[in-house]
Amino acid sequence: MSLTDHAERLRALPFRTILSIRTATKPLSAAGWSVDLSRHYLDTDATAALFALAEDRDLKGALASLFDGEKVNASEDRAALHWALRAGHPESDEAQRVRQTVLAAENLAQEIAWSSRKGATGERFSAIVHIGIGGSDFGPRLIADAFEDKRRDGIELRYCANLDPLDLELALDGLDPAQTFVIGVSKSFGTEETLYNLGRARSWVKDGVGKDWAKHFALVTANPERATEWLDGADGLLLDLPESIGGRFSIWSAGSLACSIALQADVMEDFRAGAEAMDKHVARADIAENLAIRLALMDYWNASVLGFGARALLAYSRRLRLLPAYLQQLEMESNGKTVRPDGRSVSEPTAPLLWGGEGTIGQHSYHQWLHQSPSMVPAEFIIAPGTTEDTEGVTGLTAHALAQAEVLANGRSLADVQRDEPDLPLEIAAQKVHAGGRPSTIIHAPRLTAFRLGSLIALYEHRTYLAGKLWGLNSFDQWGVERGKTMAGQLKPALRGERTATDAITAKLIAAIRS
Repeated sequence: MSLTDHAERLRALPFRTILSIRTATKPLSAAGWSVDLSRHYLDTDATAALFALAEDRDLKGALASLFDGEKVNASEDRAALHWALRAGHPESDEAQRVRQTVLAAENLAQEIAWSSRKGATGERFSAIVHIGIGGSDFGPRLIADAFEDKRRDGIELRYCANLDPLDLELALDGLDPAQTFVIGVSKSFGTEETLYNLGRARSWVKDGVGKDWAKHFALVTANPERATEWLDGADGLLLDLPESIGGRFSIWSAGSLACSIALQADVMEDFRAGAEAMDKHVARADIAENLAIRLALMDYWNASVLGFGARALLAYSRRLRLLPAYLQQLEMESNGKTVRPDGRSVSEPTAPLLWGGEGTIGQHSYHQWLHQSPSMVPAEFIIAPGTTEDTEGVTGLTAHALAQAEVLANGRSLADVQRDEPDLPLEIAAQKVHAGGRPSTIIHAPRLTAFRLGSLIALYEHRTYLAGKLWGLNSFDQWGVERGKTMAGQLKPALRGERTATDAITAKLIAAIRS
């Protein structure tokens, strides 16, 4: 029986019937997390068929290729060695070289944090301004926001990513150039937004401290030639971002230097240790117990077989409020594609739209749509309170997450409403009906620590890579992003009035904007 046959068979059953079978489903666990897949359109036979798919697509072999340093990025003929950035004792020479780039950044971070490295006027650095975009921004911003309460005393951390000039103005507002250290992160050192903001920050620092301005900059890049040219003869700091590290996998790299400076030393150490623990689990566990394989199979099942075109990520944790935005890039830039590495088109839907937010806040906005709109969107609840000191708050947070998942699954019939509220007019009772039948995953940890954040992100990285394998995609390139950048460069002369855009509607819009 094909996966499509299994899907049709299960969709024909009441969801509560499926759930009654799956009540005994045991949660999976690894590296500080428990994952429950009970509330999905699955049974023993469908699960066995998914396991057979994992065998057929050789997901275990794909993991071996990744960790053996093989060239899994076919279009760029490269390995993907982001896992080596957090490996305690990498074996190969190349993995060791990648790991060394992190150690160099950590040494620099401690010099700045403990004031053994100072600015041009001899003052200690009290503010760090991180300039990057995409993966060079999302990752460090996520860590710093998650562990704001772990920030070192006397160090302020700010970010700038947007090409809108206001973003840098706000990042620099109120700061003293003599006490400000700027970190620029760009793998190619050709990213327009980053270079624009770095250039303006350079002028600001130069005006404030004079000729030794380069003491206030660290540039993280895989293109030291361009970075050296940008320094224009000044003796600036260059940190390596290896070619084998994609931007959306660079959270473990020297690109997170700002976090290493501004946060207490154990945060980044524990963060990387958690990721290494998840790496070991994913590399060694069999298909049935492997969190990354099981979640990748769920992504394939829900998106490609059942046809669910979106997934809601609902993070019941203050520390994880930026996680949905981070994972949007990780998953949708990696697998938002329709063409395989050999140039053939895929024949099925691939990565779903990923969206979501912070629980319980989302319950007061888009949860209404999740519960009662005609669209059916699988939900992923991450329950991981930032603190366990207030048991009442933790109990409330957890109760809300579990209640949302239960109502999404079980719904509420008209008979239920009329039994509970017998005096309601029929038209009001009908509006209180929940269709139910909406699947969800529960990912749980008793408390969100740096270790668990690291293991969680590593889990999503491996899940994304394996889902790409199921769809036949290369998860490590992003040609769609590159095309948009090229077009923007072509339109700048038209916006300056130097030429006319070739697209008629774009030309019309430019004329309106210029007027």
